[in-house]
Amino acid sequence: MSKTMTAAAALAAAIACSAGPALAHDAPPPRSWVYSEENSHYRDLMTDLSEARRELRNDLRGADDAADAENARREYRREVADAHDDFAQEMAEKGFIVRRGRAYLDGE
Repeated sequence: MSKTMTAAAALAAAIACSAGPALAHDAPPPRSWVYSEENSHYRDLMTDLSEARRELRNDLRGADDAADAENARREYRREVADAHDDFAQEMAEKGFIVRRGRAYLDGE
């Protein structure tokens, strides 16, 4: 093997080794990350659900009749659905598909 080919092989090996950490950094987070406190979108979901529950309790406490209570429950279900939709959209942008409480890595 000539000196030029040996130098080219060494350079290629050095480039491959230095690119490894950069490629590893670009790997998507594991599925367990989706429903963890490390995920700010999950924390936002939990906050939204907590607020919706508090609001429902307050609305039910102030309800004058069954119609008011049903309106409060309907609003609660709408807010919960919106929070879940927002979370699913944020996760889809990161490559995770969220269906019925489970997360799937896009492409699996």
